[in-house]
Amino acid sequence: MDPVVNSTDPHPSATPPPGRPARPRGRLHPAVAPLLLGAVGIAGAVMVHFVDPHEPGHYPTCPWLMMTGTYCAGCGTMRAINALTNLDLAGAVSMNVLTVALLPFMFYSYVRWVYFAFRPPTRHIRAAHPFWLWLLLGVILAFWLVRNLPFAAILAPG
Repeated sequence: MDPVVNSTDPHPSATPPPGRPARPRGRLHPAVAPLLLGAVGIAGAVMVHFVDPHEPGHYPTCPWLMMTGTYCAGCGTMRAINALTNLDLAGAVSMNVLTVALLPFMFYSYVRWVYFAFRPPTRHIRAAHPFWLWLLLGVILAFWLVRNLPFAAILAPG
C-alpha cells in the first residue's frame, strides 16, 4: 500500500520507497567537479606510470594515426605523461612538446578552479578573451600540421 502524501507538504517523506535510492537534497558543493576531475587525472597518470604505453598492446592505437598514417596533435601524450611520471623531462619533450608546454598553464587553471570553488570571488571573474582561445586553437592546429612535415620530423613522437 502506497503512503498517503499530503499535497500541501512541500517536502514529502524523506525516506524513499523500497528499491529506490535516496536522492541528495540540494546541490553538490562547487568543489566536487574539480576534485573529481583531479582524482581522475591522478588515477590516469598512475595507470600510465605503471602500465607502460611504450609497449604495444597495452593501449589502443590513435584512431587518427590508424586511419591516416599521420600524427595528430595529441599523439605521444600518454608516453609524455609516462616519461614525466618517471621524471624524464627530455623524454616527455621528445614525445609531445606541446603537451609539456601546456601542462603549466593547465595546472595553473586547475588550481585556480579549485581555489575559486572553495573561496568564491567577491567580484566578477572575466573569462579568457576570445583572442587567446583562438590563438590556442591556432597553435594546436599548426603543431598538428607541422609535426607531419618532413623538415619537422623532430616533432614526431618517439
